[in-house]
Amino acid sequence: MSTLRQMIEQGPPVFAPLVLNPMMARMAERAGARAIYLGGGASGYQGVFTEANLSLTEMAHAGVEIGAACRLPLILDGACGWGDPMHLHRTIALSEAAGFQAIEIEDQILPKRAHHHIGIEHIIPAEEMAAKVKEAVAVRRSRDFLVIARTNAIRMHDLDDALRRAELYAEAGADVLFVLARKPEELRAIAERFRMPLMFMPPAGGMAASGLAMSDMEALGIRLVVDATTPMLAMHRALRDSYAAILAGEADPLVGGSIQAEDKAVKQSIGLETLLEVERRTVERGH
Repeated sequence: MSTLRQMIEQGPPVFAPLVLNPMMARMAERAGARAIYLGGGASGYQGVFTEANLSLTEMAHAGVEIGAACRLPLILDGACGWGDPMHLHRTIALSEAAGFQAIEIEDQILPKRAHHHIGIEHIIPAEEMAAKVKEAVAVRRSRDFLVIARTNAIRMHDLDDALRRAELYAEAGADVLFVLARKPEELRAIAERFRMPLMFMPPAGGMAASGLAMSDMEALGIRLVVDATTPMLAMHRALRDSYAAILAGEADPLVGGSIQAEDKAVKQSIGLETLLEVERRTVERGH
C-alpha cells in the first residue's frame, strides 16, 4: 500500500474523511477512502467536551486502535502540538510510534479555548509557530511522516496575514500547508501563492457543500482534502433519532425494516466471519 506522502506526490488529490474509532475506519475503507483523519474537534465532542481537553496519549491510543483494524494512512489532528518546540519531541515520537502518517499542527494558543468552535481564534506569533514546525520536521524519524502546518488567521485578521504566516511555515519545512479559506476566491489566492502540497477542509456536508469538486482541487494544486465534520453530524443525527424512536416504542427511522440486513453489515464491518473461521479450525472443530 502506498504511503500518504506517495499518494500526495503522485496521484490525484487524496480525500480523507473523519473517523473516530476502528469501526468507522473499516466503514470508510470499505466505502473507498484512500486515507482517514482522526479529528480533534469531533473526538472532543465524542467525549462531551472539546478538543482543548484532549491529551496526546489518548489520541495516540485511538490511533493504535484504528491502525489495528485498518491499514489506510491515518492523519492526526494534532491541535497545537501539545506544547512548545521542546514538547514537539514527544508529540512527534508518540505520533509516529502510534502509526500516524501525518500530523496537523495549528498556530493557536495553548490550552485551546472553546471559542475556537464558534470562529474566534487566539493566534500565537507566527515566529513561535514556525519554530514548532521546524522542530517537528527535525525530530521525525521518517521522511514519510508528514507535518501539516495550519493557520486559521483569516478568521481574525485577513488573507494577507494568513499568507504571510503560511510562508514562514513553508520556510520552516512544513510538508503541507493548510490555510483556512472562507471563500473560493481566497482558496484560489492561496493556491496561486504556493507551489507545494496544500490541504483543504470543506464545510459540513463535504465537497457538495463547498460548491467545489475534486477536479477543482486538482486544478488548484490541492493535494489533500479532509472532511472533519460530516461523519460526526451524520452519526449524531442517526443516534439521536434512533434513541428517540426506540424509547417511544417506534421503529428506528433509519434501520426500519432492514434490521437483519444492517446486523449483517455490522458483522461484515468487524470481520466476524474471519474470526469464526479461525475458531472452526481450532477450538470449535466439528461445529
